[in-house]
Amino acid sequence: MQLAEQKCLACEGGVEPVSAEEIARLVRQTPGWKVKARHIERDFRLPDFAQAMDFANQVARIAEEENHHPDLHISWGKVGVRLTTHAVDALTINDFIMAAKINALLD
Repeated sequence: MQLAEQKCLACEGGVEPVSAEEIARLVRQTPGWKVKARHIERDFRLPDFAQAMDFANQVARIAEEENHHPDLHISWGKVGVRLTTHAVDALTINDFIMAAKINALLD
């Protein structure tokens, strides 16, 4: 099953972070995302501020549906998205599921 078709799992801690090998595999399935220490991030370029806000609102709707909320930075023509699983202070499968769902917004 593709990442974008999966559902984020509820996480209140106690979930195992993904291994370095798994991160390498998952990031190949989420083009454009960069792995940082304990998060993944991507900047999305859009034509103007209104479309950046619209995109950010679409991301917010997915975040609510999945109960997995990214950090967003919105500016003129750009939305920066940062994903991590705060409950375990590391990356989990949820971060990559969200990344894939966010990427699908622009497909």
